[in-house]
Amino acid sequence: MFAVTKRLLLRPGWIEEAPALTEAIADKRIARNTARMPWPYRLEDAEEYLSREPDPDYPSFQIIDRTVDPVRMIGGIGFMEGEDAPELGYWIRPDSWGHGYATEAAQAAIAAVRSSLGYGRIEAGHFVDNPASGRVLEKLGFRRTGRIAPRFSRARNRDVDCVMFTLEEEDAAQTVPSALAA
Repeated sequence: MFAVTKRLLLRPGWIEEAPALTEAIADKRIARNTARMPWPYRLEDAEEYLSREPDPDYPSFQIIDRTVDPVRMIGGIGFMEGEDAPELGYWIRPDSWGHGYATEAAQAAIAAVRSSLGYGRIEAGHFVDNPASGRVLEKLGFRRTGRIAPRFSRARNRDVDCVMFTLEEEDAAQTVPSALAA
């Protein structure tokens, strides 16, 4: 599955990109804000991740900035099995923070999975000490559920409180089309 926006290309990762993925994640601030990413993130971690068989029900994408030459990997976004619905997760490399890439990528990824896989409700969350991610979710139309759940952070090696959100299909209707202006 692929998606294209005005600035980004979302596509599957390739094993040949393991060094680029390792370099993109070479900042502890990325790993500590995710549940599943180890720290330190080594080449072997990237190779293991990129060699996994893709799950057709829960796609993941590398986020490629296509406005620069050469193009450059600036993050990752994907879906995993959640408690009651598919769950969205993403990361952006720190030198690309503050440019709207997470919002743009998430809009495109959500549109793609809704179109291809029929996703209705989508869940997401952010660690309480990462409020910037909460602002991205709110821009996307996600609503707080009122629940804070402990989530294990592999990089921190402990449970961290996670603010939970949900996105119903009708909540995102006004935000998704703008992301697809390629």
